[in-house]
Amino acid sequence: MQTTHDDIIYWLAAVRLPDIGPVRINRWVNYFSSIKKLFAAPAEELQSAGLTPKEIYAVQNPNWRAAEKDLAWSQQSDCHLVTQSDQAYPAFLRELNDAPALLYVQGDVTQLSQPQLAIVGTRNPTPSGKDTAVHFAYSLARAGLVITSGLAIGIDTASHEGALAASAKTIAVIGSGLEQIYPYSNRALAKKIISQGAMVSEFPPDTRPKPQYFPRRNRLISGLSLGVLVVEAAIRSGSLITARFASEQGREVFAIPGSIHNPLARGCHQLLRLGAKLVESTEDILEELGSLYKALSEPPVKPAPAADLSSQMQEMLLHIDYSVTAMDTIIVRSGLTASAVSSMLLSLELRGLVQIVPGGYARSSLSV
Repeated sequence: MQTTHDDIIYWLAAVRLPDIGPVRINRWVNYFSSIKKLFAAPAEELQSAGLTPKEIYAVQNPNWRAAEKDLAWSQQSDCHLVTQSDQAYPAFLRELNDAPALLYVQGDVTQLSQPQLAIVGTRNPTPSGKDTAVHFAYSLARAGLVITSGLAIGIDTASHEGALAASAKTIAVIGSGLEQIYPYSNRALAKKIISQGAMVSEFPPDTRPKPQYFPRRNRLISGLSLGVLVVEAAIRSGSLITARFASEQGREVFAIPGSIHNPLARGCHQLLRLGAKLVESTEDILEELGSLYKALSEPPVKPAPAADLSSQMQEMLLHIDYSVTAMDTIIVRSGLTASAVSSMLLSLELRGLVQIVPGGYARSSLSV
């Protein structure tokens, strides 16, 4: 179901509600069954839905002027607004409990749904670390992966530049609005990324960067990707936060080891002790991603009847209802890891046997 023009202004108002994040917005929209009904509900119904007096006041007094300004931004060339009801909303991101209600995108919005690998690391890399990030980004981009990072100076910048050097796609997820590119020194790089990939934010375009926004950005970097590769990171590093998000989200975590005398290798070594995959070449990553990368890279196949599926895939179908089934419910029913369930769901989706719907997945008529 695509977001209608009438609905989008309500989504824009929702993400600007003060001190209210995506978890509550998603819960309220599910309760009222639509974003429009949320804003139309009287105070008594809002209270019944569990809203506090402060939250009720916010919903009944949204900043319509700012929402209209954001709508005008989206009408510029290459600017897009993507809600969870839109086909362009990336499936991997929709799985998150705190998935953004709305994404602001500048550039090629279709890249958000392509197979991605995140590359992150320190803002102050060694020359060797920077060269490593460029090399891995270049090679993995040439192999067909979209390189995703956070536009920060250091390893992030090197990763974007490596993908661009390969004439491939790259995505930058930022912790500010798309009219407030941070850091300022990377504004020229941001323009290149827009022309050869996409810039993404969950914050309204005029939002200035704040320290608390960057962990939120990090969960999106990992959430969009098949896995996260960490290149040089100190023990206390935002890159390790991204890796932790990746692990919690069922994504692969990769780390490049370094010298025991290099303090910027200690974060990677800690990740390796915690179970991250040791990486010495791009082949290590591509081999580990395996069938999941292959399934995402191949063009959609002609829908096959459920009878032609493996027994494991047929069993997976039994865990999915014809009505909405949440991702967490499917994981509990199947007893499999989030990563394994994601891989099987993507395969079933490519076959036309399940479809992504607001709140989770549903079986299609082809799976009868």
